[in-house]
Amino acid sequence: MRFHIITIFPDIFDSYLNESIIGRVIKNKLISIKFYNPRDYVKGNKSNYKPVDGKPYGGGAGMVLQAEPILKAFSDVEKKISPPGRDKKNKKKKVVIFSAKGKPFNQKIAYNWAQKYEEIVFITGRYEGIDERVKQALKAEEISIGPFVLTDGDLAAMVVFSAVIRLLPGVIRLESLKEESHWNLLLKKEKNNQVGGDGLEYPHYTRPEVLKYKGKNYKVPKVLLSGNHAKIEEWRKKK
Repeated sequence: MRFHIITIFPDIFDSYLNESIIGRVIKNKLISIKFYNPRDYVKGNKSNYKPVDGKPYGGGAGMVLQAEPILKAFSDVEKKISPPGRDKKNKKKKVVIFSAKGKPFNQKIAYNWAQKYEEIVFITGRYEGIDERVKQALKAEEISIGPFVLTDGDLAAMVVFSAVIRLLPGVIRLESLKEESHWNLLLKKEKNNQVGGDGLEYPHYTRPEVLKYKGKNYKVPKVLLSGNHAKIEEWRKKK
C-alpha cells in the first residue's frame, strides 16, 4: 500500500514514521509514503514567503487553506498513482480530508481501507480548515477521529495511518489482531447477521505478581496464575 500525504508541515511526521513497528514496516517496504507540500506549488514574493491560506468569505475568525495549492499538489499525487501510459482504472484509490465535522473513524473503516485500497491520499488541514471546494473537486471523504478539535490534521493522519497499516498482511500476526479490542466488531454472527460482542479486550497483567505502590499491594488475579486455560478463557470473556 502507498500513502500520499498532502501537508504544509511534512517534517512533523519524521520521528513518528521512523520508530517501532511503523519504522520497520517502511524499512521492509511493506508500505511507502510520499509527502506533498502545498507551499511548493505557490510562487513566493520578495521575502520568499509562500502563502497557502486566506481570509474566509463571509467573515469570521482565522484563516482557511486555499484550494488551488492543494489541488496542484494532488495533481502530482495522480501522476505517482497513474503515470502516463498506464491504466488508471486498475488503481484502487481513497482520498481523505481530516475535519472535526467528518464521519467518525472506527476499526471497521480501518479494516475496510486496509483490505480494499492500494493508494490512500491524506489531506491534512490547519487553521480554520480547508476550502470546501477541495472536497467537492476530489470527491474526498471527510473523516474525524473524535468529537473534539485539534490544532492540525497531521496528528489525525498519524492516528488513522497507524490503525490502517497494522491491519495489512505481514505487519502484525493475525493471532495477535484477533485478540485485540474491536476485532470482533468486524465479524458478523451467522444466524442474525448482527455485529458480535462489545469489541473490548480483557485486562492484561505481567510481572511482578504483586505490585507494591504507595503502601498498597496490587495482585494479579488468581485465575491467571492457575494454569487452567478453560477458566482463564472464561474469565477473559467475562472481562
